[in-house]
Amino acid sequence: MTRVHTKAEVTAMGHVALVAGGDSAEREISLKGAKAVAGALERLGVHYSLVDGPRRLLEQVEAGHFDRVFNLLHGRGGEDGALQGALRLYGIPMTGSGVLASALTMSKVQTKRIWQAVGLPTPSYQICKKAEWLADDQAKAIANQDAQALIDAVGLPMFVKPNREGSSLGMSRVMDAQDIGPALIKAFEFDDEVLVEQLIEGRELTAGVIGTDVLPLIELKTPNEFYDFDAKYAAGTTEYLCPAPIDQELAESSSALCWRAFDVVGARGWGRVDLMLDQNNAPWLLEVNTTPGMTESSLLPKAALASGMDFEELVWQILSQAQIA
Repeated sequence: MTRVHTKAEVTAMGHVALVAGGDSAEREISLKGAKAVAGALERLGVHYSLVDGPRRLLEQVEAGHFDRVFNLLHGRGGEDGALQGALRLYGIPMTGSGVLASALTMSKVQTKRIWQAVGLPTPSYQICKKAEWLADDQAKAIANQDAQALIDAVGLPMFVKPNREGSSLGMSRVMDAQDIGPALIKAFEFDDEVLVEQLIEGRELTAGVIGTDVLPLIELKTPNEFYDFDAKYAAGTTEYLCPAPIDQELAESSSALCWRAFDVVGARGWGRVDLMLDQNNAPWLLEVNTTPGMTESSLLPKAALASGMDFEELVWQILSQAQIA
């Protein structure tokens, strides 16, 4: 339920910049989420203005128009530490993680390296750089010896995904050696660094985080090959089971692991941790999302609702925890 917020609490929020859109590959998803958040801010009585993209936001911040920022930019330019660093210079509080955690978690590889360093479970991987794989022509990406080297490192099946992209854009599930090259070429369209990762067969879960609270786990089930862009935003056939139908001990240990994964990379405020449970119910961490989606089909609002927090209160909790990055 939405807590009744006093006029003084609402006024203290000041003039809020709701920044969304921008020019990343996730622009439309960002704008869709901003529409939902804008409605919640209106119902809460918060004074806000919608701003399209980081450049326009910084121009208006420099002019002294805003007191805090609700960041709904996804991907590079808004979620990677660049905007966080700029707003730090102006001393403007913003929602979500600070400069270091935002930059770190934008890279799936760097996140996995931190997890490995502290002994947290994450699938084995290799990194492929576009300049090395496509230096001469795209034929190198499908050379047998190169594909075999990746298979030797992570095995089959595998996931091929852009290192610094979200919403499953450019991602492929690869079952056969002959499909590695096309999958790499597809991923290189979105990033010049590509993560080739061991595919964990099992159940896909996600854990939302608000402040220091881990929300009820969600299990995702889709008839698609994996939880891809279509399954997330278009198909309408994905099942969201919340709380996830797993026993209490496993749910508690998985939630604790997700909090550790979130905390160790320095994330704060709000976010989401994705993981797999293999066929032995062993957990494997995949990635941290420091600016999760806020559309009607997004995962964090579903988990918040399962915990008794409606959308307006979720928006309030995120906004009230804004800090200088």
